[in-house]
Amino acid sequence: MFRKTATPSIPKGEELIQAIDALRRERKAVILAHYYQESDIQDIADFIGDSLQLAKAARDTDAEVIVFCGVHFMAETAKILNPERVVVLPDLRAGCSLADACPAEELAAYREAHPDHLVVSYINCTAATKAQSDIICTSSNAVRVIDSLPEDRPILFAPDRNLGAYLQRQTGREMDLWQGTCIVHETFSEKRLLELKAEHPDAKVIAHPECEPPILAYADHIGSTSSLLRFTQESGFTKFIVATEAGILHQMQRHNPSATYIPLPGQDESCSCNECPFMRMNTLEKLYLCLRDLEPRIEMAEPVRLAALQPLERMMDLG
Repeated sequence: MFRKTATPSIPKGEELIQAIDALRRERKAVILAHYYQESDIQDIADFIGDSLQLAKAARDTDAEVIVFCGVHFMAETAKILNPERVVVLPDLRAGCSLADACPAEELAAYREAHPDHLVVSYINCTAATKAQSDIICTSSNAVRVIDSLPEDRPILFAPDRNLGAYLQRQTGREMDLWQGTCIVHETFSEKRLLELKAEHPDAKVIAHPECEPPILAYADHIGSTSSLLRFTQESGFTKFIVATEAGILHQMQRHNPSATYIPLPGQDESCSCNECPFMRMNTLEKLYLCLRDLEPRIEMAEPVRLAALQPLERMMDLG
């Protein structure tokens, strides 16, 4: 009589942590995690960072397997930089509204209609969209990237209109802006921000440049995720209203536990709108399974990878 082989069960609690550690050693794997991941994933990761820091970590690793705890475009970036290594993502459905907002074929059509434009793409885009770009940027190095471009060439900035508008103000460069937005950063409530400022007049407002302009207008510090984290450690202030994805609060509290951190809610306070639903698709259980099975893997056609690598390397060459 045929008997179906039982699927191995997933360990629980501390046994799950130990099993992940054992598989990490066995697979010669590195676990990279974005600041917006759940705190338990951050705690087990080998390296935690923002998009630029994670891209550099992926480029520089000597691990045989890269487990990317973030969203799909981040894992794709790791694969672009590491074609010979296995790159896995705990949940392949972990996407990004910004990446979805700029399909490669639409960007290609824009380029055909505007052949004189240089295309600067925020790293929050697909490999195929990167392949249509002249240079990539992150929120950490975007000003440097824009400043590096010839002043006599027009620029398209894609896909985040809010980061693009912020860069226009910072650099003085006029740019065409793709009309994409982050579903988290576009939902922050100006009304609630004003209420929180009234309740906490001693708090400093820190905001990611993906936020809408009315939120940025009240910010005492605007920067990438790593810049916001650094500000909470080095500024000397002790209370912060935080206008970015709430996962970063775990690292803020870890590095400066004596300070107070107030997450800015979204327009609808009945939902967790300041948490990215895509980032939260990854769990410790899925992390264990992708290490165990080396699935789901990130794969892409080599011509796309090579085309996407060029603008990524141009960004990296800026330092």
